[in-house]
Amino acid sequence: MSNQKLWGGRFSQSTDKAVEAFTVSVHFDKRLAYYDIQGSVAHARMLGDRGIISKTESDQMICGLKAILKEIEAGQFNWRHDLEDVHMNIEASLTERIGETGKKLHTARSRNDQVATDMRLYLRDALDDLTAGLKNLQRVLVGLADIHSDTIMPGYTHLQSAQPVTFGHHMLAWQQMIERDCQRLIQARERTNVSPLGAAALAGTTYAIDRQQTADELGFDRPTENSLDSVSDRDFTIEFCSSVAMLGMHISRMAEELIIWSSDRFKFIDLGDAFCTGSSIMPQKKNPDVAELLRGKSARLISNQTRLLVLMKGQPLAYNRDNQEDKEPLFDSADTSIDCVNILARMLSNMQVDKKCMYQAAGEGFSTATDLADYLVKKQIPFRDAHEIVGRVVSHCIENHLQLRQVELETLRQFSALIDSDVYDCLTLEGSVNSRDHVGGTAPRQVRKAVARARKHLGEG
Repeated sequence: MSNQKLWGGRFSQSTDKAVEAFTVSVHFDKRLAYYDIQGSVAHARMLGDRGIISKTESDQMICGLKAILKEIEAGQFNWRHDLEDVHMNIEASLTERIGETGKKLHTARSRNDQVATDMRLYLRDALDDLTAGLKNLQRVLVGLADIHSDTIMPGYTHLQSAQPVTFGHHMLAWQQMIERDCQRLIQARERTNVSPLGAAALAGTTYAIDRQQTADELGFDRPTENSLDSVSDRDFTIEFCSSVAMLGMHISRMAEELIIWSSDRFKFIDLGDAFCTGSSIMPQKKNPDVAELLRGKSARLISNQTRLLVLMKGQPLAYNRDNQEDKEPLFDSADTSIDCVNILARMLSNMQVDKKCMYQAAGEGFSTATDLADYLVKKQIPFRDAHEIVGRVVSHCIENHLQLRQVELETLRQFSALIDSDVYDCLTLEGSVNSRDHVGGTAPRQVRKAVARARKHLGEG
């Protein structure tokens, strides 16, 4: 086959070899091949239905394109770098197979609307895969919340012991973070699922095409509204990368807590040998490398968002070749986010929780001090005064190496005569968590209710 470019009619000299190597994209955009052929089949069928080409020619194109797809899926297709990209490789192969008719495939179409269509089709599938992974991750978290609805652990602010909470409540906090990520992706899919096919290079086409037909065949909600915007818009890729950057941040926060909880100082959880690695020099080590990599991969997701924002910020309408650079960060964000979600769900399913260690830690650090202040407020002491009284009690405990529940009633009454024997009900860990018995609270009863609501939302209830 001739090395003449499919766009080379205007040129009298061959492309410089260095330029050819610099501009080629087939090594990464060939992963769009399935979507490129899907879009081309819809386009060819529409051309035949509208009488722009004959039905025989349309059928020949569709048959040839499907044969090429089978060859690609079997790993037998010869990808040529001199043909630049996935689109030119497939079109050239089609012409080679069916002759001159193959050259008519590009009628009423440009690579500009073609690649925009391919990317939306690709991203739609990636969004569906990632959303399914997030739903599975939520099921794992909700399952853990159900099992540990009354498992007491320390709750922290500033990484200092604050108030006791249930481990189930903590898992549901993670589930809420993931639910917001899921909602963002669902909304992003709606904006992704419009068809730019038919916008052509930038101004539309002179042919009597039917954009609704191709949109319907490809499963899009509708055609795009403006041809200029259709070929130059990359908001949908930026929105996806922004959403998964936030997802990466959430996963990183979860991974950080898993790393802390599995450390020798905490020992709240055991991630299991299958999700840890050892040291090349220290035989005793069991390192939470999977969690650390989850934390680290958030940097890739965040940087990909930045790459796309910077890529687009200086571009005038309409299409510019800069946009060849949009695919690698998009592909990487999709691959990385899906991998991270799936491995996190597997790791959490394998995790063992040490209830006894968590309970012991929750009893340290005066975590029921706020409960004592609330007890005094219910005795009609203003909160600020109650806060000061409890602060003095805590100082006494520190000086005498006591926890609040260990202070004798007679001693407590020296700080406030309103304190009575019922005070110990609120100083226990169980009393503390059970008292937060309202929507969104950490009480085991509320955790179980929240689990039921979450399961219903996930289609399990």
